[in-house]
Amino acid sequence: MFIGRQRELAAMQQRYARNHFECVVIYGRRRVGKTALIREFCREKRTLFFTGLETTAKENLQNLSQSIYEAQGGTGTAPVYADFSAALTAITALAQKEKLVLVIDEYPYLAKAYPGISSLLQVIMDHTWQAMNLFVILCGSSMSFMERQVLGHTSPLFGRRTAQIKLQPFDIFATRAFFPSLPLNDVAVLYGATGGIPFYLAQMDGQSSLADNLIRMFFDPLGYLFEEPANLLKQELREPATYNAILQAIADGRTKVSQIATAVGIEVSACTGYLKNLMALGIVQRETPLGEKQSKRSIYLLQDSLFRFWYRFVPQHYSMIQNGMGEAVYQRIEKDLPVFMGQVFERICLDWLWRKNRTGRLPLLFEEVGRWWGTDPRQKRQTEIDILAQNSAHEMLFCECKWRNEPLDSDVLDLLIARSELFPAQKKYYILFAKSSFSARCQRKAATMANIRLVTFNQMMEISSQTVKTLD
Repeated sequence: MFIGRQRELAAMQQRYARNHFECVVIYGRRRVGKTALIREFCREKRTLFFTGLETTAKENLQNLSQSIYEAQGGTGTAPVYADFSAALTAITALAQKEKLVLVIDEYPYLAKAYPGISSLLQVIMDHTWQAMNLFVILCGSSMSFMERQVLGHTSPLFGRRTAQIKLQPFDIFATRAFFPSLPLNDVAVLYGATGGIPFYLAQMDGQSSLADNLIRMFFDPLGYLFEEPANLLKQELREPATYNAILQAIADGRTKVSQIATAVGIEVSACTGYLKNLMALGIVQRETPLGEKQSKRSIYLLQDSLFRFWYRFVPQHYSMIQNGMGEAVYQRIEKDLPVFMGQVFERICLDWLWRKNRTGRLPLLFEEVGRWWGTDPRQKRQTEIDILAQNSAHEMLFCECKWRNEPLDSDVLDLLIARSELFPAQKKYYILFAKSSFSARCQRKAATMANIRLVTFNQMMEISSQTVKTLD
């Protein structure tokens, strides 16, 4: 069953209907659903689908020849073209007869095996394919390669693409479709534990409990996600041991580059290079307080919540897991899940805000949004705001996100309002996001102020599917 990606599919279908040459570049981290999206798009379309392999140029040419042969209606083993130029000429002949979708999946593998392929594609696109009704899709999992060697200005293919899609993990709203029978709170935890990666979500059992799913996937030596982050590092990076140590340091709460470097035992300059590579993979993010483009207060966080979950709960229980004690591990970590979910819930709230912002159903239309932290000069101590949004009309939205079982009381609202006094603004609005509910006292206080909204997680999930109801 294909879930989600309606916006991406619609954009691709719209371009397909234009009936002239297109070159769409699709990239994103492994398991994010690139191939599934392409196959869904290609249904009932005349398609030549080729997947590059991490092997020699000769073997890739053999496989491309086979794909062309089968697209021609051939069966059995295909004759191999003399070279890649001859293979591309054969594709041209195929596209002249009838509209064709040409998919080159895992393009980085092909380009590494035969570096001249990008130049060959550039020439044939410029001199032949531009005048044809051919829909080319170049797809890859190596995000740094796709951005530099396909989309980058030094690439022979620069300027040839007509569209690009950087495929992101699912948000909580798309994740929900995988688990229609599970409680929403459990869906949120599974979303956080998998990072919203479709392939991982599909491995979960929608009829089993949260505990059973986490034990089977993470806390079992046979579990698919038991060693997945480590395997991803080995596939994508040299020196995986150093990267592993860096990720563990960040997971343990070291967020400044100097702290990370000290914990790992490397120079700060070297650590910065490693962090850049992890950011290119979408595993780590560098965050600065909203409104500060360059700040000494920048920190590094694990952007991928699968990595956050894994480094928080798996390595320290490795021996227990290897010895079949997955249930005991879950009982140990269960009490820490709400803390882990704090950052996940902030992401959920941010995605909800963007959805409402796109439809104009917030009290302001914001242009920038992010976290903020800094010093409160009144109390001379550090403070932070979970989500701060603003626009050029000097309107600001202040949000606090709490994943707690107990109702949120008015002290949380009082503190948010007090923190907002650090910012001058024409208009100020407030939203409290709660996992479950709000105390009667908090509700009474919010009812007396028109610029305050109280939103529970269940309300977010219900409102997300509605098209008319506003926050008011």
